[in-house]
Amino acid sequence: MLELKNRFTGEVIYSGEFETITDLLADAISKGANLGDANLRGANLQGANLGGANLRGANLWSANLQGANLQGANLGDANLRDANLQGANLGGANLGYANLWSANLQGANLQGANLGDANL
Repeated sequence: MLELKNRFTGEVIYSGEFETITDLLADAISKGANLGDANLRGANLQGANLGGANLRGANLWSANLQGANLQGANLGDANLRDANLQGANLGGANLGYANLWSANLQGANLQGANLGDANL
């Protein structure tokens, strides 16, 4: 049983019988779950399809999002410090007020992304 918890309260946001956190997230997104404020610190989400996900305020510090699809995702106020976003698709994503300090954005698609007040 995997659980995704709120980074501030520790409350379970989403859970289920999945082998990987990527599988849990895919199921949550397909069901329209609100993943805002989720604690995904250090998660290996390489190549994950997180397109359109609501990850507003999520903690993705040091997460591996290399090659991930985050197109149209809401990452406003998210903590992406030290995250690996190399080659990720962030087209049209909301990164307003996100913390991207020391994040690897090499080769990332940021076309149409909102980077207003993001910490780069």
